[in-house]
Amino acid sequence: MDERDIRILKAIADLGTGSPDELHEETGIPVSTIHYRLGNLREEGIIENDLYDLDLSELGLDVTVLVEVLSDYSDDHEDVLEKLREVEGVTQIFSTMGETDFIAIARLPGSDEVERLIRDFEMIEEVDRTNSTYVISTDRDFTRGIESYSLETLVETLVEE
Repeated sequence: MDERDIRILKAIADLGTGSPDELHEETGIPVSTIHYRLGNLREEGIIENDLYDLDLSELGLDVTVLVEVLSDYSDDHEDVLEKLREVEGVTQIFSTMGETDFIAIARLPGSDEVERLIRDFEMIEEVDRTNSTYVISTDRDFTRGIESYSLETLVETLVEE
């Protein structure tokens, strides 16, 4: 990756679009170059898809719950992960080190669903207990991950020399 790739990725994150015309307006990079580089970034697996991002709150999934999962698994933790993935409403799962084995983030249509969510977790045989945190407001929710970085920092740390 070079500086142009980083500038394109930062513009995608900031603008919320992969439109070559809009990326050209933001970066000054020629549209034909943007097409070429987007193709390369897809081939490299850096750009995963062309899906539209959804505002889950506007969609009606406006309750966010963070769930710490403490479990007892003597076999492979992948077995527990597979069961956690099946819990409806879970949008992200992180395997962690320390007392907590997994952290799950769930987006739910209402507070009445929280009880069902926790019950679903605790019905998993390997789950010893959960610790849930109900999010009262969201200050920052970057879906692409690089929005919080300046272009200079991204270029400095990610451009291959």
